[in-house]
Amino acid sequence: MASKKSFDIGGFGRAVWAEIKGLTIVLLVVLLVHSFVAKPFYIPSESMMPAMLTGDRLVVSKYPYGYSFVSPTIPDPIGIAKAIVPGGDPGRWTVTLPPMEGRLFGSMPQRGDIVIVTPPGKNEDYIKRVIGLPGETIELVDGTVMIDGTPVAREVVDNARIPVDPNSPCGRSRGGAPVDLALVQQIEAGDDGRLYCSLPIVRETLPNGVSYDTVDLGRFEGDDYGPLTIPDDHVFLMGDNRDRSSDSRVSLEERGLGGAVPVENIGGRAEFITFSLDGTTAWNPATWLSSFREGRGWTSLRGSTGATGDE
Repeated sequence: MASKKSFDIGGFGRAVWAEIKGLTIVLLVVLLVHSFVAKPFYIPSESMMPAMLTGDRLVVSKYPYGYSFVSPTIPDPIGIAKAIVPGGDPGRWTVTLPPMEGRLFGSMPQRGDIVIVTPPGKNEDYIKRVIGLPGETIELVDGTVMIDGTPVAREVVDNARIPVDPNSPCGRSRGGAPVDLALVQQIEAGDDGRLYCSLPIVRETLPNGVSYDTVDLGRFEGDDYGPLTIPDDHVFLMGDNRDRSSDSRVSLEERGLGGAVPVENIGGRAEFITFSLDGTTAWNPATWLSSFREGRGWTSLRGSTGATGDE
């Protein structure tokens, strides 16, 4: 009579432990890279149009400005659970350390850089552009940025035409109801039968030669601001969609940045777009490929420049 093979409990336990150790090592490596080298980032709003659209996925480098209390990646199980449900917020997967002054291996962001910033006293990431540096006086007069009394160069260029989709509804809700008439009035029909959001563009060129496009929808309360002298180790940040951006011009109570931001609240520099989704993705895998926006992958987010360094 053949004997039955005995179940090796010890061997099974060792195999399970080996798998746990392997997964733990992989997780630690991912968290280290995520914390100190680079991390993915999701664009949740239209505040950086036209350079970035809601639904863009980016790579953010963590090391250009050194490291601070916002650098380490600490998983937030509650945030992850909320993000994976339909309609959840995919941008809040982590928590930050308690606020601490200073940076390790710190360096100052350059004017024109697009950065990830944690507003003082908050636990969320914004994405904005560096406009003003320490010691400078920033003022906005009728939408024109003034740096130490000198206006930033502005040039009206052709409108940007952004395809209307669920992630870029051009001032309409997902149900089609208007929520922003200034944007709804910009909707145009294209020759291809699609609807496009035609956005008025003003190209700015900063004193160091970095150029980028801004959206100018007309009068906005943030078009006049300051003057404000930027403290040491602070930067003044603004969104490219000037009339729809909660940035350094807007108080913390109104979900802005509350003025110039300490450099230790800067979490990294946006480098390039990896891919972009139009908001039509559903649980059905057949919809996944069709939801990718064409032509946005691997787009650099470093401003074009005709100069090196700052002034």
